[in-house]
Parts: sequence; C-alpha cells; structure tokens
Amino acid sequence: MHKALIIEDNADIARLVQMHLRDIQCEADIAVDGESGLQKFKQGSYELVVLDLMLPGMDGLAVCQKLRAGSDYVPILMLTAKASELDRVVGLEMGADDYLTKPFSIPELQARVKALFRRVAALQQQREAPPPQPLVRGQLTINIEKRQVKISGSEISLTAKEFDLLLHFASHPGRVYSRMQLLEQVWGYHYEGYQHTVNSHINRLRAKIEQEPTKPRYILTAWGVGYKFSEQER
Repeated sequence: MHKALIIEDNADIARLVQMHLRDIQCEADIAVDGESGLQKFKQGSYELVVLDLMLPGMDGLAVCQKLRAGSDYVPILMLTAKASELDRVVGLEMGADDYLTKPFSIPELQARVKALFRRVAALQQQREAPPPQPLVRGQLTINIEKRQVKISGSEISLTAKEFDLLLHFASHPGRVYSRMQLLEQVWGYHYEGYQHTVNSHINRLRAKIEQEPTKPRYILTAWGVGYKFSEQER
C-alpha cells in the first residue's frame, strides 16, 4: 500500500482524490493549507504529494519549492484551476513532476499517480544497479546517475520530466516517436488531447539545449509523425 499527502483547501476535491487513490492501493492524508501540509509532510513518510496550486496563505508554488529544498525526493502532482501555459511551466520549473488541470477525470488522476509510482520504482532500481556511464551525444553529456546535463562542459538546469524526455531521445538516436508514444513511454500514460504536453516540453527543452532552437541539432521534428534525436550526434 502506497501513502500520499493531499494538500488541497477544497474539502470535496480532497476527499474525492483520497477516495479514488484508495482504489489504486494508496492511502492518503489531507492537509487544507500549505503550512499544515508541510508540517504533516515532515511528520509522515509519504511517497507522493498531490498539491493544489491555489492555497490560502502559502500557495502551492511556495510549498513545492520548500519540498524540493529537502534532501528526500518525493514526486509531486500539482492540481491547478489555471489553464495558462505559464502557470504549468512555473509549477514544473519549481519541481513538480506532473500537473492536472481542474476539472479532471478520475481515470486520468489514477493513471498519472500510477505513472509517478512506476517512475519512483524505476529510480530505486537505478540506485541499486551499478552506476551507468554518462551518455555523450556531440557536445551534450548526460550523467544518468546524477540526473545532470552539460553542454560543452556547462551545466543545464532541467525539470524532472525534461530530463526524462531528453534521456529517452538520446538513448535511441534516429528513432522517430509520435507524441502519443512519448506520452506512453516517458509520462507513463496517454490521453487524447494531451499531445500539447509533449510539444510544450520539447519547446522548453530545445530552448535550453539548442544553440538555435529554431534550427535544432539534437531534437529534430519528423514532419507529420513526431520527433527524433539526431543520428549525427551519436
């Protein structure tokens, strides 16, 4: 049985999330504001935080930042009533692993949570396995163990999902992936209409690793199909 912390000031939403997390073998505690959420997090042993963006007092972004300042990693699923790209980007840059925009479907919530638990399990397996060698692609160096990316020796700051996406591409140079395939293989779920999630992550990733994002050398567009990592950068 997994254990989660829900930080959500809307009691109906919090109880709904709690009830449906139980359906996927995940018990959950509830906190109604950021301060009490942080306090509960310190006292408990949680494997997931479901975090509302709009909280009274300390908002979700501030809570996310404080959680990420700690030494222990826990996945964060951010809930937001705001639909703007900027809000989602800021949440991800602050350290959230994924987000759901209200109103959301219960099957989608459960799929996202299951994907995050699988990701944590995979990370645990990586820690127990012999450390992998850094992946070098042209001027790009990916240190898998440290989850660190450098270009020409300079470190690039990536969000958790941006790193996962880049590693997936760089591990399979030349292979073309559709947006739906990337959602399944990198995010761990697929829903029609969420292909824009892939597009926005790739755009931000290109802005960080490409010298000229409009003329990428690493992550290339396969027109009419999806994206691929350049074979010339093996």
